[in-house]
Amino acid sequence: MDLTESENGMAASPVLGSRRRIRRAHVMAAGCAVAMCTALAAPVAADVGTTTTTTKPTIVLVHGAFADASSWNGVVERLESRGYTVIAPANPLRGLYSDSTYIASVLDSVKGPLVLAGHSYGGAVISTAAEGNPRVKSLVYVSALMPDVGESGMSLGAKFPSELGTATKSVPYRAGGVSGTDLYLKPDRIHPVFAADLPESTTRVMAATQRPAATTALSETAKVAAWKHIPSWFLVAKQDKAINPDQERFEAKRAGSHTVEIDSSHVAMVSHPDAVTDLLVQAATAAGSARPALAASGTTQDARAETALTGIAVGSLIAGTGAVLLARRMRRSRP
Repeated sequence: MDLTESENGMAASPVLGSRRRIRRAHVMAAGCAVAMCTALAAPVAADVGTTTTTTKPTIVLVHGAFADASSWNGVVERLESRGYTVIAPANPLRGLYSDSTYIASVLDSVKGPLVLAGHSYGGAVISTAAEGNPRVKSLVYVSALMPDVGESGMSLGAKFPSELGTATKSVPYRAGGVSGTDLYLKPDRIHPVFAADLPESTTRVMAATQRPAATTALSETAKVAAWKHIPSWFLVAKQDKAINPDQERFEAKRAGSHTVEIDSSHVAMVSHPDAVTDLLVQAATAAGSARPALAASGTTQDARAETALTGIAVGSLIAGTGAVLLARRMRRSRP
C-alpha cells in the first residue's frame, strides 16, 4: 500500500466511527421515545381496563311493608357464603321520613363502601337514606318502589294499579301519644297477591308474623332521589300482583337501572334468592360510581387519553430534537 492509500485509510476511519456513533445516538433517542410513549400510554390502558372494585362493600338489605328482616334470610346466607358482610336492619315502617332517617343512622355505624338493597317499600327508603352518603356505591331495587322527588308509593300506585288495594285492611293504632292508621295484609289474600309462588303453608306463617305499615309510609312524598346520581340495579318480578310490573319497568327505565326480569311473585328474595343474590353481587362488583346512563366516565377517559397522546407527541419531539443536536455536535468534533 502506498502513502496515498495509507493516508486515505487513516482519514476514512474517524469518519466511519463518527457515523456509527451518530447511528447509535439515533437508535438510543428512538428507544427513549418508545419508552416515553409506553410510560405515558400505560396509565390510560390501566384505567380503561379496570372493571372491579378491590374492597368488598357491606351489603345492607332493607325490607318492605308487611315483612321483617327475616324475609332476606336466603339472600343473607348466600351473600355470606361469597364472603360479603351483610346487615339486614329492621325497617320501622312508620313513615318515609322517619324510616329513612333511621336507616341512614344505621349506615353511619358501618365503615367502608356500601351497597343498599330495598324490597317493595324498602326501595323508597333507600332512595332517601342514601342521599348525601358518598360511601353508597350502588342501589339495588327488588320489585320495589323507586319514587322521584314529589312522588309517593300511593301516587305511583295510582298510575299503575295493582291488586294490593284489595289485599289490605286498615287498623287504627296508638303509640306514645301518637295515633294513626296501620295497613295489614288480609290473611286470605297473601298467597294470591303477595307470594303466589310460595307454599300456602309458608304464606300462612307470613300472615301471622307480618308487620304492619303506617299509611304515612306510603303517602309521604320523596324529598330526594339518590338513584339520580348513584348507579342502580332493578329486579322486575313479572308475576307481581302487589306492585304492577309495568310500574317497576317504568321506574327502572327512568333511572337508567341495570335491569333483569324473572318469573316471580312480589317476594322475589324469598322465592328466588339465587337470582336476587346474583344481582346484588353484580352491583357490589361493578366499577366506578357514575350512573350507567351517563357518559361521564367515558368523557373522563377520553380526556385522559387526549392528554396522554399530547404527552407522547411532546416526548417524541423532545427525543427527536435531542438526537439531531447530538448528531450535529458529533459532526463538529470530527478531526
